[in-house]
Amino acid sequence: MDDAKHVKKMRAIKEKQDQKIAAANIERGVSILLAGPGKGKSSSAFGMLARSLGHGHKVAVVQFLKGAMHTGEEIFFAQQENVDWYAMGDGFTWETQNRAQDIKSAQQAWEKAAQLLSDERYQLVILDEITYMFKYQYLQIDGLLEALKNRPNKMNVVLTGRGPSQDLIAAVDTYSLILDEKHAFKQGVKAQPGIEW
Repeated sequence: MDDAKHVKKMRAIKEKQDQKIAAANIERGVSILLAGPGKGKSSSAFGMLARSLGHGHKVAVVQFLKGAMHTGEEIFFAQQENVDWYAMGDGFTWETQNRAQDIKSAQQAWEKAAQLLSDERYQLVILDEITYMFKYQYLQIDGLLEALKNRPNKMNVVLTGRGPSQDLIAAVDTYSLILDEKHAFKQGVKAQPGIEW
């Protein structure tokens, strides 16, 4: 493609994009669901957390699955001034084998999340791995759907996990499906700090 054709093509793309930007005039927070079998759901959410902090926003994270070790993102973000970080009971993973305790931990984490979702001080709330709570029937989804609907107008919410229900997909503004096209772990590469945690 010669320069003149390239310029013409890029101008047409810019014109269409400018029209879309001009048409988007609603100012409110959004709800984003990052789900699917692929790697990068939580990483993407924490990227948005970094962006929010860059703009001086107050943010909160509730992690609904927590292993015994602290992740790099928890260590880093918990040191930041405008971040409130909450993790479900220590050692909660598929390894606990204690359904009653898992349900209790999930309910305690949800109580904290529900408080955050009604607090106007926060511009961003991340509910990391929350979809598992509904998949394993540790929580009922109605509380989350109601909280999303009634949250402060300017609050953004990011939800992550696998296997979201159709009700949750319908309730959010943006749904991104993260696929597992290729993963180093399947090739026998060991999980490592700074990449997986």
